[in-house]
Parts: sequence; C-alpha cells; structure tokens
Amino acid sequence: MPKKNHIKSVLIIGSGPIVIGQACEFDYSGTQASRSLREEGIEVTLINSNPATIMTDPVTADNVYLRPLEKKSIIEILEKHDIDAVLPTMGGQTALNLAIDCQEAGIWEDYGVEIIGVDIDAIQTTEDRELFRQKMLELGVSVCKGRTAKSFLQGKEIAQEIGFPLVIRPSFTLGGSGGGFVNSPDEFEKALKRGLEMSPVHEVLIEQSILGWKEYELELLRDDLGNVIIICSIENFDPMGVHTGDSITVAPAQTLPDTVYQRMRDLAIKMMNGIGMFAGGCNVQFSVSPNDDEIIGIEINPRVSRSSALASKATGYPIAKIAAKLAIGYNLDELKNPITGTTSAFFEPALDYVIVKIPRWNFDKFKGANRELGLQMKAVGEVMGIGRTFQEAIQKACQSLEIKRNGIGSDGKEVTNQEEILHGLEHPSWDRLFRIWDAMKLGIAMRTVRKITKIDKWFLRQILDLVLVEKRIQETTLEEISKDLLLEAKQKGFGDRQIAHLLGCLESEVFDKRYKEFDIKRQWKLVDTCAAEFEAKTPYFYSTFDGENESPTSKKKKVVVLGAGPNRIGQGIEFDYCCVHGVLASKEAGYETIMINCNPETVSTDPDIADKLYFEPVFWEHIYEIILHEKPEGVIVQLGGQTALKIAEKLTRYGIKILGTSYEALDLAEDRGSFSTLLKENNIPYPKFDVIETADEALEKAEDLGFPLLVRPSYVLGGQKMKIVINEEELEQHVVETLRDIPGNKVLLDHYLDGAIEAEADAICDGENVYIVGIMQHIEPAGIHSGDSYAVLPPYNLGDLVIEQIKDYTKRIAVALKTKGLLNIQFAIKDDKVYIIEANPRASRTVPFICKAYQEPYVNYATKVMLGDKKVTDFDFKPVKKGYAIKIPVFSFEKFPNVDKQLGPEMKSTGEAIYFIDSLKDEFFLDIYSRRNLYLSR
Repeated sequence: MPKKNHIKSVLIIGSGPIVIGQACEFDYSGTQASRSLREEGIEVTLINSNPATIMTDPVTADNVYLRPLEKKSIIEILEKHDIDAVLPTMGGQTALNLAIDCQEAGIWEDYGVEIIGVDIDAIQTTEDRELFRQKMLELGVSVCKGRTAKSFLQGKEIAQEIGFPLVIRPSFTLGGSGGGFVNSPDEFEKALKRGLEMSPVHEVLIEQSILGWKEYELELLRDDLGNVIIICSIENFDPMGVHTGDSITVAPAQTLPDTVYQRMRDLAIKMMNGIGMFAGGCNVQFSVSPNDDEIIGIEINPRVSRSSALASKATGYPIAKIAAKLAIGYNLDELKNPITGTTSAFFEPALDYVIVKIPRWNFDKFKGANRELGLQMKAVGEVMGIGRTFQEAIQKACQSLEIKRNGIGSDGKEVTNQEEILHGLEHPSWDRLFRIWDAMKLGIAMRTVRKITKIDKWFLRQILDLVLVEKRIQETTLEEISKDLLLEAKQKGFGDRQIAHLLGCLESEVFDKRYKEFDIKRQWKLVDTCAAEFEAKTPYFYSTFDGENESPTSKKKKVVVLGAGPNRIGQGIEFDYCCVHGVLASKEAGYETIMINCNPETVSTDPDIADKLYFEPVFWEHIYEIILHEKPEGVIVQLGGQTALKIAEKLTRYGIKILGTSYEALDLAEDRGSFSTLLKENNIPYPKFDVIETADEALEKAEDLGFPLLVRPSYVLGGQKMKIVINEEELEQHVVETLRDIPGNKVLLDHYLDGAIEAEADAICDGENVYIVGIMQHIEPAGIHSGDSYAVLPPYNLGDLVIEQIKDYTKRIAVALKTKGLLNIQFAIKDDKVYIIEANPRASRTVPFICKAYQEPYVNYATKVMLGDKKVTDFDFKPVKKGYAIKIPVFSFEKFPNVDKQLGPEMKSTGEAIYFIDSLKDEFFLDIYSRRNLYLSR
C-alpha cells in the first residue's frame, strides 16, 4: 500500500478549455494520474470545465465535476466529498493558479485537505521572476543579467542599466504571453506597457538577450527520499528566441557533449532540490552558449508540463502515472516500470531511436496576425515522428503535419526565390524548416544559413545530406534505381510519394518496386524505455527499415482505429475522446484493437489504451503497410475527424473494408452537389445553391441565386475558406483566392439565409434504425461557424413544429446515406421552415459534449453499431435531462493582439467549456443571448 495510508480520496484539478499555450497534454497527464491513483484503491474526484476530453469522462474518475475552475466550485466539491488531498500539478498553469488561490483563501486548511505532488512555495519561487533569479544565484546557477520591474518607470531604469537587446518576460502568464525581444528604445516602451498589463501581478522580468544560444530541456522525477532521475533530454532545433512550444525539438539531445550534459544534469538536480523537497515531476530549461558552452538556467516548472507528455511518449516512461504514485508517498525503487512490467521505475530510460516534435500552427485562421515566432507561443498542436535516425524522424514528423507536404521537400513545393528564402530564414515562422531545405537545394552556403538562423551545423548537415540524396534519386529512373539507393532513401525517411515525384512516376509504382521486387519492407520496433535490454510488455511500435520485426501478429479478429493527427482549429481533442471510446468499445466487442496516430499530447497515443499502438503518421503508406502486416477485419475512419476520413477513398480503392458508413456515403455527404441532389430526391428543403469551378461561372450563377452568398469549398475542415459575400466584387475575389489555395476543388455557392436560427443534431444509425442523441440550438445567428457558436442543449426556443421537422429530416437523411455509426446534421431555420446546411456522417465536435451532458456513452454505442455487433434497438437509452447545458467556445485571440475578434463561417475557436443552468432565467444565459449578434462578420 502507499506510504501515506491516510490518503483515501484525491481531488485532481484539470486545465480547462484548450487554448494556445495549454493544450491536451494536460488532459493526458490528468487521465494518467487518475488511472494511476485508482489502481491504488484511491477514490478520485476530478474537476475540469472541458467537455471534449476523455479526462472528464466517467471511465477516467470516480466523480467528475464539469464545473468552472474557480474557488466556488472547489468549495462545492469539498462540501460533498471527504477529500484527503489535492493534486494540482496535472492541470498546467490553470490548475496551479486555482490551487494557489484556494491556499491563499484558506480553503484547503478549512477542509483539512493536504496539497500533494508540489510545494506551493516552490511554485511562487519559479513563477516570480525575481525570486527565481535570487534563488538561482544563491544555488550558484548562472542566470541572465536582469531584474524585475513593477512599474513603467522602474522598467525604463533597468533597461538603461542592462542595455539593448533585451527580453521582457511577464510573471505568471501562460505560454509566454506578453513576452518578447526588444532591440530598441522605441519598441521597449510599448512592450513594457503590454507586459505589465498582461501579468496578473503586473510585474515583468527585464533581462539580457541570449538570442541565438542553444536551448535544452531536462525532464526530472523525484521521490520523497530525494532520489532523482532524468527521464529525457530534449534539444531545441531552433535556438533561443523561439518559445519551446513553437520550436522543433529532438530527443535525446543530439549535439550535447557528454561533459556539458553531465554539468547540466548536476545543475538540474541542484535546481529542483533548491526550490523545495516535493515528490513529483519537474521540467528544467537551459541555454548553452555556442561559443564556450556556458550554461544558463532559463526556467523551472515544478509540475508536469507540455514537455512531460512529449518525454513520456518519446521514452515510453509514463511520467504523470509515476508522478501521481510518488505524490501519495511511494518511492521510485518501490515502483515497477509499466512498460517492461518487471524492471524498477528507478532507472533512466535509454533510447535507441530519435524522436522529432514539430509544432502545428493555424495562422490562416487569424488574418493579419504576426506570423513571426518569438517568446510567445502561437502553435495550436504538435506531431511527433519516431525513427532510427534524426533524418527518418524529421521526415515522418513532416508527413504527420497535414499541411499537404510529403516530407521536408521532394514534392515540387519548394520556394526558389533567393530573397524569399533568406527572409524566411531570418524571420522564423511555421515554414522555416522548409526554407532551410530550399536554401540548401538552391545552393546557398551552409555558413550563410547557420549565420542567419544560429541553428547548429550538425542539424544543417543532416538536411543538406537529404538534399544530396534527393539529387541522386533525381538522376535515375524507376527502372534503373538500385536497391541500395532506394533502401538508403527509405532509411532516411523519404516517402514513396517523394521518391515517385523525383522519379516522375506513381507512388504505387515505387511501392511495388521496393515492396515486391526489392523486398524493402517496414520493420516495426518496440518503444521499450530500455533500448531492448529487457523484454517489454507494452506493444508500442514505430517503423523503420533495418533489423528484425518486433511486432508479432495474432490470429485474433482485429480492428484498426485511425486517429486525428495533430490538433488544429476545427479538429481538436474531441476526436481523441472519440478514438479512445472507439478502442474501448471494440475491445468490449471482442476485437484486438490497433491505434494509429502521431499526436504526442493525446490519450489515444497512451501505450496502454489500445492492444497495439503504432505511433506513425496518419499518412497512406504507413497505414497501408500496417494493414498488410496486421490483416484487420476492417478500419474505423469515423472517429478521427477529417484526417481519417480523407484516407477512406484509398482504403476502398485497395479493397480494405471500412467499418461503419461506406466511403461512397461519406463522399456523397462531402460532395455538396451530390448531397443536395439526395435532399431534393427526399423532398428535404435546403438553401438555393450551385456548384462552380471558375470565377466566370460564379458571377453568372450569382444572378440567379441572389446575394448574400455563402461561398465554400468541398472537402475542408473547420469551415476553411468559407465566407459570406455581399456583392460581385467580393465574390470574384474570394473564388479566385479559394481556387488558388485549393486547386482542383469545387466551390459551392449557397444563398445565405440572413437572420436564420442555426441548430444541429447528432444521431446514431445502423442503416435502418435511427436514434437522435441530441439537438442543440445555437445562440448566434446562422453564419457563424458551429464550432464558434454558443450552443444550448436541448433547444431553448424552437417550437414543436420545428423540432418535428428536425427529427424527421435527421432520420430520413441518416437512412438515405445508409449511415452505420454517427451522423451530425446542421440546420438553418427561417420563418419556421427548416433547411439543411450540411451533414457529416462521422463523429462530430459536439458528440462528447452531448455524452457528458446526458451522461450516456454514445460513442461506445455507435462503435458497436459500426462493427455490426449491435443494432440501435439493442440499447436502452436513458439520458439524464435536467435543465440546459451550454457549450461555450473559447478563443486564443490574445496571442494575436492585432487581429480583430470577428466571427464568420470559418472556425477560429481553439477549445470549449460546458456550463449547466437550471432555467432560461439564468443570468449567464441572458447575458450571452443579449450579445448574440456582436461578432458576426463576413
């Protein structure tokens, strides 16, 4: 039993809605911690306001409170439950800030609750920039020269003392908010004012700039005895100046001499011990001078961080799971390593592979945003590639990003304008990695690239080598390419698609050549935390092209679940929730479950969710070879958002069974023209529309349709490129832009129903029977993307006539599309007449929300329907319907201060919260209802 036998009940605080700077890595940590404590027989109560996550699901904790993260909610929980301890380190900055607020208000003391896993004084020391500086100097750790300012005048005096360039870092902010580099006195005043405003305690640290130094992170774990282990070293590909959340990172560190690493380890342990003696996880960031290896301490996070999720997935060592056990009194030598099941948890993982994390940005959603990367995080998600070498891992990570690239290059999308390339190197943005490739390919000297970017020459040489391999491939043909060259290209991460582009042939021809003729096949290796020194029990695999296969297959009936790839606006954590439930339901139905995904932040890529996890890009050739190897009964594509759906066509073409709704039906719903024909045949109303392929056609059709028009391309995510236009000039401009950015796509023109009410319904269908799980009414008018709208479940003022039409049309469409599984339909209501806007025969953004509000596992039921295991009529639906649940969209506009908060048909929210009310007289509802037209724009 745990050492602290008096702890029988623990409260875990979550991180709230997903925002830039605090994403679903904390959902992963909280879920792991909860499961870890429940294994010990501890009752877990969890508070979090985010309905989209698996963390707030009954499968995760004993008691789940979907409440706002504020003191009032904590008191409500403590009144109802006898809580012994609170674990605030799993919910990012939000959870820590709430725990500190409760501490200062005496709440924990009043209810006899112990704080575990962290030392509140340690938090104060690390978050208060001046206390941190003083503590580091006391410990003998070098820090940047600087001081904190609590006023404008004080700030100016410090700047004068240090001299430019310098850095401003506000205290207690999230994801580096308000921070930045300042090169001149003019910029300084503006940056100082903003930093002081953004810091909740109105304090900023002003210090010397070490722009261009190398940046490293170490992930540590410590127990109550003071045993410390380093789980992982992480090296930033991008030097100091780019926030770690926006940096490409590599584990283990590739360019760190062992002597410097040993010094860094000693400093990290000294820093962790110096700030407080708590048991748990800790993340320490360092900067190293490229000239003389001087090490400077940048910051320390005495909690599970964004990097902890990455380090857990990179090493296979479940940091949050072990940290939770340490928090209740276990010591490292008393715990087992969950991956091997036999060795001790008191060991440092050894890696015989390389991982590369690349962030995923969504700048297109923020028109006019400053796209340059700096101290303030701007990425909305991330991907991770695992390979035997840095080159293989970075190519895989690029294939995972879903930005229409097939790797770093070799896909015809290179930039050849020297001026543009040099600008991209000097001003880092989402595409700097690709600009480095372009520079090497164009023949710009490596010395020049290094001088501009300050990126270590080892990394630059690796990219140059890939460019040289590309050149050798280009000089041959499909018939003449040697087995050795093709094997070398595959070992260096080149996709079949890239090789096909270079050889001027089809991807399938390259596949046949290597797979069938040359027998160059993927081998799957275990991520085992111990470089194959001990046998691993957890089937967590990545692919490569050397050695033997470590993934034996069974004779059981299997199902593959395709994940959703990186989080982005329009496709977030709700699909991770759906994938986890899909896996659990498939296990219940007797299948061996196989998960394919590349997002290190999520619960679906936790090695102990599915029977087998393939941490690979959700990219055709990787999926296809896993399917050839595993021979599943079929593939579930409905739960992984647009990412998985896009693979459906190829699966069907290759004769691989899609479980649930067929590709033909999925495609019919996506193709706006065919779908409207289906509605017409079923006598279901829809707004007047037409499909066009040129600007000329658009202008011609607009005369008949009448303005305003909603312009939207087919097959896109989160309302991408959707816009309301009110005249011919705007129409032409937007159609030309859309066809330029999404060539070969059809564009749909809908007559926009001005002033209409919008509603949506989610349903489960088995091909014949339909069950509507929920109908939601939006508060904002039609024209604002459903993901950006406040939505109320059940509807708050739709009459019986309208509700009946919605139910009737939902059932008719579900059956007409031969849906097997989930379906989401969006409606516009004008003058009591219901029109169909669109239908998506897949898991939607709102399904997890309805599951939480009605307390029923609809994704579990829908998965069993997809598998053909159950009919809709086999379930006994008993939704808990009390009052109303409101879905609150959450935005991250403060990361882009020069962008207007205007909402329209293209989605911009990064996350959501849930709020329950008993009646429509509730003040919260009345307030948001009164502001429903405020942000509507075109």
